[in-house]
Amino acid sequence: MEKDFATPSRDAGPSMATGSGAADSALPEEMQPPKPSGQHAVSVLWSFGKCLATLLPVYLAGYFGFSISLVLFGLMVYMGWKHSRNEKVMRLRSAMYVLENERAYTTARAFRSKRELPPWVNFPDVEKVEWMNKILQQAWPFVGQYLEKLLVETIAPAIRASNTHLQTLSFTKVNLGDKAMKVVGVKAHTEHDKRQVLLDLYISYAGDVEINVEIKKYFCKAGVKGVQLHGMLRVILEPLIGDVPLVGAVTMFFIRRPKLDINWTGLTNLLDIPGLNAMSDTKIMDAIASYLVLPNRLTIPLVANLHVAQLRSPLPRGVVRIHLLEAEELTAKDTVIKGIIDGKSDPYAVLRVGTQTFTSHTVDSNLNPQWREMYEVIVHEVPGQELEVEVFDKDQNQDDFLGRVKMDLDIVHKARVLDEWFSLKDVPSGSVHLRLEWLSLLSSAERLNEVIQRNQNMTCKTTDPPSAAILAVYLDRAQDLPMKKGNKDPSPMVQLSVEDTTKESKTCYLTTDPVWEVAFTFYIQDPRKQEIDIQVKDDDRALSLGSLSIPLSRLLASPDLSMDQWFQLDNSGQASRIYINAVLRVLYLNEDASPTSPVSPHPLSPGSGHGDGGISSEVAPGGVSGAPKPVPIRPQQTTPDSDFASEGVLRIHLVEASNLIAKDNFMGGMVKGKSDPYVKIRVGGVTFRSHTIKENLNPYWNELYEIILTQLPGQEIQFELFDKDLDQDDFLGRFKLNLRDIISPQFTDEWYTLNDVKSGRVHLFMEWLPRLSESARLDQILQFQAEQQYQNKAVPSAAVLFVYVERAHSLPLKKNGKEPKVGAEILLKAMSYKTKVCERSTSPRWDEAFHFLVRDPKEELLIVKLSHSWGQALGTVVLPLREVLSEQGLVLDRWLSLDGALPESQILLRATLKILDTQLAVCRSDGTKEGSEDRDHVIHRRDTEPNLRHRSPLSQLVDQSPGQVKLQIGYSIEENRLFITVLSCRGLPACGSAKDGSDPYVSFILLPDKNRTTKRKTNTKKRDLNPEFNERFDFDFSLEESMQRRLDLTVKNNVSFMSRERELIGKLQLDLDQIDLKSGNAQWYDLVEETN
Repeated sequence: MEKDFATPSRDAGPSMATGSGAADSALPEEMQPPKPSGQHAVSVLWSFGKCLATLLPVYLAGYFGFSISLVLFGLMVYMGWKHSRNEKVMRLRSAMYVLENERAYTTARAFRSKRELPPWVNFPDVEKVEWMNKILQQAWPFVGQYLEKLLVETIAPAIRASNTHLQTLSFTKVNLGDKAMKVVGVKAHTEHDKRQVLLDLYISYAGDVEINVEIKKYFCKAGVKGVQLHGMLRVILEPLIGDVPLVGAVTMFFIRRPKLDINWTGLTNLLDIPGLNAMSDTKIMDAIASYLVLPNRLTIPLVANLHVAQLRSPLPRGVVRIHLLEAEELTAKDTVIKGIIDGKSDPYAVLRVGTQTFTSHTVDSNLNPQWREMYEVIVHEVPGQELEVEVFDKDQNQDDFLGRVKMDLDIVHKARVLDEWFSLKDVPSGSVHLRLEWLSLLSSAERLNEVIQRNQNMTCKTTDPPSAAILAVYLDRAQDLPMKKGNKDPSPMVQLSVEDTTKESKTCYLTTDPVWEVAFTFYIQDPRKQEIDIQVKDDDRALSLGSLSIPLSRLLASPDLSMDQWFQLDNSGQASRIYINAVLRVLYLNEDASPTSPVSPHPLSPGSGHGDGGISSEVAPGGVSGAPKPVPIRPQQTTPDSDFASEGVLRIHLVEASNLIAKDNFMGGMVKGKSDPYVKIRVGGVTFRSHTIKENLNPYWNELYEIILTQLPGQEIQFELFDKDLDQDDFLGRFKLNLRDIISPQFTDEWYTLNDVKSGRVHLFMEWLPRLSESARLDQILQFQAEQQYQNKAVPSAAVLFVYVERAHSLPLKKNGKEPKVGAEILLKAMSYKTKVCERSTSPRWDEAFHFLVRDPKEELLIVKLSHSWGQALGTVVLPLREVLSEQGLVLDRWLSLDGALPESQILLRATLKILDTQLAVCRSDGTKEGSEDRDHVIHRRDTEPNLRHRSPLSQLVDQSPGQVKLQIGYSIEENRLFITVLSCRGLPACGSAKDGSDPYVSFILLPDKNRTTKRKTNTKKRDLNPEFNERFDFDFSLEESMQRRLDLTVKNNVSFMSRERELIGKLQLDLDQIDLKSGNAQWYDLVEETN
C-alpha cells in the first residue's frame, strides 16, 4: 500500500509525463510496431550529431594545444550542471505529485514521519481551506492573464527604457501553467489584539510556470520553467474599522525565509552550475526578503487617509535578552586514531532570530563549555518568530554539528523570564543552559534611572553593554534639498548614526524632494547622554546635502517619548527640511517575574537549572537527567502590554442645526413643509442616534455622547442627518471628520456644512478629553458636570477605568472534584465584560484588558465574578473605586482575596483610573475666581438672544467677548522682514438682522504710521462666524524696528453703504515687543468691543 502512494521515483517521473509513448516503449522490441524509414534515418543522424558534438571540444583542445586539464574541468562543470538540473526537475515533479495527491500521500506517511505531514495534520489549530484552493484553481488562468498583461505592457517597456542594451527585450511566452498555488493550512490568532485579525497561511506552490525572455539584438534567450515556493505567510488585517470594507489595510510578510527552487532555461541555465546555483538562489531570496520577510512588510491600504507608515513599520512587540550561559555533555567530535580514542570538541554557538544572527566565542577542548554571553534581539511578531540555537565544533576545514534548539518566542513573552536547560536535538547527547528575559517597551521615562542602574550592575562577556532603551526612527521624506554643482538634481541618501552604529537608507535618484519611507532601530545604553546624528548625502557619499543632530534628551522631555515633525537641516538650503518620526521606548524587565539574577555570579552545577514553570509543550526543557523541577514563583504585580491604558475618550456635544432641507412637502411640492430631523453618529464601530425633533428646519438637540477610542490612523467620525417618516426616512446630508483633527487641538467648536445636499449646517462641540493621573481636580470636575443638563439625560464621565485581569490562584475545585474551566466577568454598574474561559485549572491565566466610563469614582464599585463555564460560582471581588483614588498614580496593582472561595484563593489584577479633565471646567473655574457667578453656560442651556446663538461656549464663558482671532506673528532672519499671518477667527457674533451670521474681514495697521502705508486688509468671508483666512502679509522692517511697532487690528462686518447693520465686530491692540518674534508661533487672541 505504501508503495502505491509514495513519491514517484526518478524513472517513474518521465514515464508519467509521456503517457502512451511510455507504454509503447515498455513492450518487447519484437512486438513494437515498425518505425517509418524516414523517422529511423533522422534518429540515426541525431545520434551521430550528438556524438560529434561530444568529441568536438576534445578535438578543438588538441588542435589549439590546450591542456587536457581544461577539458576535464569543462567536463566536470557540465556534469555538475546536468546533475543539479536533474535534481531540480525531480524535486519539482515530486512536489507537484505530493500536492495533487495530498490525502493519499499523507495517509501513506502518517506512521512514518510527522515532519513530512502538512501543518493541518500536525497541529489541530491549523485548519484546511479546500474552498480557498478551489477558488484559486478556478481563478488561476485569469491570474495568468493579468501577469502576462503586467509583464508585456508595463514591466517590459520599463526595462527597455532603462538601458540601451535592452531595447530589444521582449517576453516571448508567459504561462502560469495549470498548477495553482495551494494553501495547505490556515491558523487564525484572535487572542492577542482585538483590533486586528491575524492569519498564518501555509502556502505551497509547485507550478509548471513558463516565462521566456528574448533580447533579439544579442540573440539571447532565457527563462524559467517550473518554480517551487513553500513557506508560512502571515497576513494581518488592521485596523478594523466600523465602515465598509471593515478593514483599513492588509499587511503580509514571511516570518522566516520561504524555500525557493527555480528551474532555469536558456542562457540562465548557467545558474544551475554548482557554486552559481547557491549564489543565485541566495540573491533571489535576498531580493524577496527585502520586501516580504521580517522586518520588511508589504502593506496594501484599502481606505483613504490611512497612515501606511505606521502599519509598514510598527514598533516592535518587545526585546528578548538572551543569556547564553553554558552547555554540558556535548558530543566529542575531535577523535583520535579514527575514533578509537575519544577526544574533545571546540564548541561555539550560533543564535538566530529572523535575520538577526550572533556567534559566541569558541571554548577550546571542552564538552561542558561556559560562555556567559548576553545578546539582545528585537521581536516584531509573537507568536511566530523563533529563537534557534545551533552548537558547532570549530575545525580547520568544516565545522561539525553538535545539536540545535528551537522555540517560539511567544513562550518567553508569556513567561517573562525563562531560565532552563534545553536538550539539543538531532544529536545523541547534550543540553544548553539559556536564560531568556522579555523586556517590555515603556512609553514613559519614570523607570529609566532604575533600568540604567540595574544594567550597570550586570556583568557579561559581550562587548556591548545592556541596553536601557531602543530608538525607532521612521525616515519619511525631505524637501527642497540643495542642487549639485552645475544645477543638477542630487540623488539623496541618509546616514543615521548613534555612537558607533551607522545605518543607511536607500538612494532616491535625481530629486530634491526624496521620499524614503524606511525605518531603523537602534539600541540605546543611556538616552540622557546620547544623540542621533543624521547626514543627508549624495549617492557618492562625498557631497553633503545637510545634517541634523537630535539629543535623545529632547525625546525624554517629549510627550509619549516621541517626536513626529519636520526638522530644519543644518548646512543646507534655507528651506531644506526633513520629516522624521522618532520614538524612544524604555526596556523594562519586571523584577517580580525574575527567578534568578540575569547572569549568575558563579557557575551552576550540571543539571541545576532554575525556571518558572512557564514553558509549554512545544519545547522540552530539562535535557539533563535527574534535573530538579523548578518551583514557579508567583509574580506580585501584573505585566500588561505597553499599550495598556492608552485609549482616550471623545466627547461629542450635538448642539443644533440650521437651514436644513424641507422634505415633508404637500400637493406635489407646491406647498413647502418642514422636516423631522435626527442625527446618526458613527465612530469606532458604535452608532449613536439623537431624538427626533418634529417640524423644524433649525432643530436644537443639546445631546451628549461619549466613547472610548484607540488612536488608530485614518479613523473617522461620520455624521448623517435624516428626516423621520412613516415609511422610509429621507436623507438630509452628511459629513465626515478625521479623529486626528480633533485629537490635535483637543477641543473644537464649529459649524460643519452638510455634503450631498443643497443647504444645511450642524453645530458641534467636540473634545478629546485630557487624562490626569491625580485626583486633585476631581471635585471641581464633578461639580461642573453636575450642573450640565442634556436632552438625552446623559451625565458626563469624570474618569475612565482600565482593568487588566491577569490570573487567579488556588481556586476551589468543582463539586465533583475536577478542576474548573474558569471565566471572569467584570462589572461596573450596567456595563459588563467577560473573559475567555480557560482550560481546566485552579490557577487560570487570562491576560485580558477592559475599560469603563466612570460617572463618579467616589461612589462606584468594580465587581469581578469568577465561575466555572459561567455556571458554578468560584469567588467574587468587590473593589470600591475610592480605593483606587487613594493609590499613588491612581493605579492599584496587586493580588486580591476572593469572597465565597477558599481562604487562599486570590486574583491578580490592575485597576488604573484616569481623571477626565475638560477645558470648559478650566474656563469656568477661572471665571468663578473673578466673582462672576451669573454667566451663561451654553453647554447645557440654549441662550434666547439671537446674537449669542452661534457663539463659542468658550467665548461665552469669558466676559461675553466678541470672539477670537488667530494670528502668526514672526520675524524671518533670512529674509530680514516681519510677517503677520491672519489664520482664522472663531466665535464671532452675528451682526444686525443677518440670519446666517456676518460677512467678516480683518483689517490692521502697524503704529506709528502717519502715512498709513502699513494698513492691510483680508478678503471677506460670506456668512461665516468661524472664518478661515490664511493670508500672510510681509513688511520690510529690521528686527529692532519691528519691536517698536504696535498692532492695531479690527474685525469688521462687510456692510453696504445704506445698511444699518453693525460694522465693527471686535478690536485687538498688541505691542510686538511683548511677543517672541523669532519663534513665530500661532496664537489665539481675544477680541474686545470698542469703548466710547
